[in-house]
Amino acid sequence: MAIKIDKKIVKYGVVSDEPAPESAPEEKPAAEAEGNVVHLTEALERPEMLLGSTYKIRTPLSEHALYVTINDIILNPGTEHEIRRPFEIFINSKNMDHFQWIVALTRIISAVFRKGGDVTFLVEELRSVFDPKGGYFKKGGKYMPSLVAEIGDAIECHMRMIGLLKDEELDEHQKALIEEKRAQYEGMVKKAEAEDPGDFPEGAQLCAKCQTKAVIQMDGCLTCLNCGDSKCG
Repeated sequence: MAIKIDKKIVKYGVVSDEPAPESAPEEKPAAEAEGNVVHLTEALERPEMLLGSTYKIRTPLSEHALYVTINDIILNPGTEHEIRRPFEIFINSKNMDHFQWIVALTRIISAVFRKGGDVTFLVEELRSVFDPKGGYFKKGGKYMPSLVAEIGDAIECHMRMIGLLKDEELDEHQKALIEEKRAQYEGMVKKAEAEDPGDFPEGAQLCAKCQTKAVIQMDGCLTCLNCGDSKCG
């Protein structure tokens, strides 16, 4: 039987005699699936002003020092959850020999700082970089295998200052052992001073003949004040 349509057609569909399949259950929102827990993210933008510290690195590899500046951002200011975390790093020097890789290094480290999370791994990664030409001893007798390693050492000092890294304290047994070894060393030094009062000038060299530190520069020749041996005959 023909049916006349007097209204405008706005949609259509195919009608079948077969029963419609059961519809799949609706998916619950993520918040309901996780027990009404909503995870929020915050886009952290650089503030106009940041607190920072500058560390001077003086190496025998260059006549000019490097200045490492690390700026920190303060999260949750004014609350009991206030924390200070590194946000960016800058390295400056008059020496332009290493300009390219220093700029690249600062950008990568700053990106890791801004990414957040545990950034303390950077210290170990940088300090494990070795210079094929050999390292050097910094002031205080600490060995640095490379310039990159000393940059990592400066970052470690800064992280300890802001509380991101904790100082590893020695236990009572280790402290007692150190005190014992120090007492033994001081006793050996006192004994050596008593046996050898040090009559020879300070800075004298070891004599190859009598094995005494009594060799000094005299009249243009190395002369031993103990046995008289001289390079000039």
